[in-house]
Amino acid sequence: MLDSCQNAQERWGGVHKLIDRWLDERAELVTAFRALRDAKPAFADKDKNLGFCAILVDYVSAWHFEVSEQLVAEAKAFGDDKGLELAKQISPRISAITDIASAFNDHCDKGNCTDQERFAKKLSELGSLLHERFELEDCLIEVLHNAHKEEEAVQA
Repeated sequence: MLDSCQNAQERWGGVHKLIDRWLDERAELVTAFRALRDAKPAFADKDKNLGFCAILVDYVSAWHFEVSEQLVAEAKAFGDDKGLELAKQISPRISAITDIASAFNDHCDKGNCTDQERFAKKLSELGSLLHERFELEDCLIEVLHNAHKEEEAVQA
C-alpha cells in the first residue's frame, strides 16, 4: 500500500533538493508506520508511537510549508495555469488528511493510545489516508515537474 514512495523517489529524486529531502522523510514515515503497525501490541510502545507521530507531523508540515509552496511558486513562475488549477483542486483533500493526521498525533500525544483495537483501527485508517495523500502529492509533483521540465527544454 505505501510502497509507492520508492517509485516517487526514483522518478523525482534529484529534481530539487527540497523534494529529495521531503521524499526521504516520506520513506522514513513509511518505515515508522510499518514498525508501529507490526509491533505487538502496537499501542504499548509509547516511544514508538511518539516517534511515528513526530515523523508524521514533520512530513505533513514540510509539504504544506515548503514543498507545496515551492511547487506553486514554480508554477506561477512558469505561468503554469494547469498546474495551479490542479493544486487548487488537490490541496483541500491533502489539507483534510493533514487534519486527520494531526488529530491522530494529538490523540497519541495525550497518551490516549491504550485501547489496542481502537488504535489498530485508527492506524489502519491513517495508513489508507496516507496512501491517498501520497498519490495526490505525486500527481501534483508529476504534473508540475513534467510541465516545467518540458518548458525548460524548449527555452534551452
